[in-house]
Amino acid sequence: MSEEIVLSVENLMMHFGGIKALSDVSLQVRRNSIFALIGPNGAGKTTVFNCLTGFYKATGGRIELNARGKKTNVIQLLGEQFRAADFASPKRFGSRLYYKMFGGTHLVNRAGLARTFQNIRLFKEMSVVENLLVAQHMWVNRNMLAGILNTKAYRKAEEDAMNTAFYWLEVVDLVDCANRLAGELSYGQQRRLEIARAMCTRPQVICLDEPAAGLNPQETEALSGMIRHLRDDHDMTIVLIEHDMGMVMGISDDIVVLDHGNVIAKGKPEQIRNDPKVIAAYLGADEEELV
Repeated sequence: MSEEIVLSVENLMMHFGGIKALSDVSLQVRRNSIFALIGPNGAGKTTVFNCLTGFYKATGGRIELNARGKKTNVIQLLGEQFRAADFASPKRFGSRLYYKMFGGTHLVNRAGLARTFQNIRLFKEMSVVENLLVAQHMWVNRNMLAGILNTKAYRKAEEDAMNTAFYWLEVVDLVDCANRLAGELSYGQQRRLEIARAMCTRPQVICLDEPAAGLNPQETEALSGMIRHLRDDHDMTIVLIEHDMGMVMGISDDIVVLDHGNVIAKGKPEQIRNDPKVIAAYLGADEEELV
């Protein structure tokens, strides 16, 4: 695991009117690590993800992403620099498609970051493999004339997209389901398909929002193995929101704990497990009672 910082968040703030969803949140994610962002319900975890991906324009702070070898000031992505992306109602078809699938701007994905959602966002009336092909729209087949003329370059791009789709289907053990409708899959299979679809966008950092939600213990164990596989064999950096503390403590390299929009603890799993502030936040007790 590298010590290089691939994602840096400094003093991030997100206000909704008078409500402070995030207050001065700072964190650093090392390249090729599994980083967990945990906390009680309403702590602000998903809000952080929404700021990272452009779903929200942060009120203040700085986000730097160094996924593709060049630092990108993501706060600028959310603000003036790429305002033309029009995040809430993108005008370009490709931007609207990406927004529908991933709830943010494709510009952040092109910088090297993708995400999944707690609520699955598959195209359930499309086949499994079609879901993976459409996810690659922003990377291939952008020339309509080439498609109309069926050029050699277009055919090569189509072949590459299909190969990429089946590669990730094999990784998530869904090759046998390639031609089934996504909506026919079990809940656990849909979770794996959503991860495969995000991987088809060629990220180097992937944000997983409660990927184990609704899974049984066997499925959760298999998911943990898949996440380790992404880190170890595909050089991925994983940022994870998860309520299953057994899973979090078992696979995470670093953990940050949020409570009411504030960072209350940072450290390794063993440090977090025994931190009085973390115990107080989860049990609803005063910290003084637990010391």
